Amino acid sequence: MRKDLRGHMEFAAEAAWEAGRLTLGHFRRGVVVETKEDGTEVTPADREAEALLRRRIGERYPGYGILGEEGGETGEDASARWILDPLDGTQAFVRGVPLYAVLVGLEVEGRCEVGAAYFPALDEMLCAASGEGCFLNGRRVRVSAAEDFERALCAFTEAASFGRHGRSREWERVLRSVGSCRGWSDAYGHALVATGRAEIMLDPVMNPWDCAPFPPILREAGGYFGNWSGEETIYGGEALSTTQRLLPKVLSLLEPQDG
Repeated sequence: MRKDLRGHMEFAAEAAWEAGRLTLGHFRRGVVVETKEDGTEVTPADREAEALLRRRIGERYPGYGILGEEGGETGEDASARWILDPLDGTQAFVRGVPLYAVLVGLEVEGRCEVGAAYFPALDEMLCAASGEGCFLNGRRVRVSAAEDFERALCAFTEAASFGRHGRSREWERVLRSVGSCRGWSDAYGHALVATGRAEIMLDPVMNPWDCAPFPPILREAGGYFGNWSGEETIYGGEALSTTQRLLPKVLSLLEPQDG
């Protein structure tokens, strides 16, 4: 399998593109929004896109496990599983903002090896596989080479979420230190870091399906994706994307402090 990670990357991009084009059939068309038991929102586009992704995986990789935001987990004993978020950024989607994404990641023996993040309304495809590089619409991309933290740009999803999750002090330290902050949110913020258009993306709360494509994407772009303690993981319940040059400074700001 590891010898064919490029083939898996190409499949992930193709599947994400197809699911993304499906979501465009609902975008800015008065989509119906439902509230799930956990309080999060879901639309018919979410469910239809995940169903499509599951069909494509079943046809191409029938022995693989699948973990999806809407459909849960199947094939729990498989050594490789696809992790799916059929529509990341529901708030953007239902409000007609073009920053939502379809996320497809492949985890092999506990390590994320392949990722595709497709932004249908922008027609931007960001994908990577371990050892194969990171690509935006077919062009090799890398993180920013910026060294001056005071000129760095930090993206985020929702300012109030830092307080709700007990991370207000850390957020305030970043705000005081970084050059500027912009709410270019959800998956798009992490994509901006991978493509050198931002230097930092912070999320105080994340699920594995929100994260799965980004460890290989940031790794192959020369950056970092993981928790706020410097560990590459999709299971930290939080997320940070940044460059390797700025990572020590960001981690020092995010470290809990007394008082």
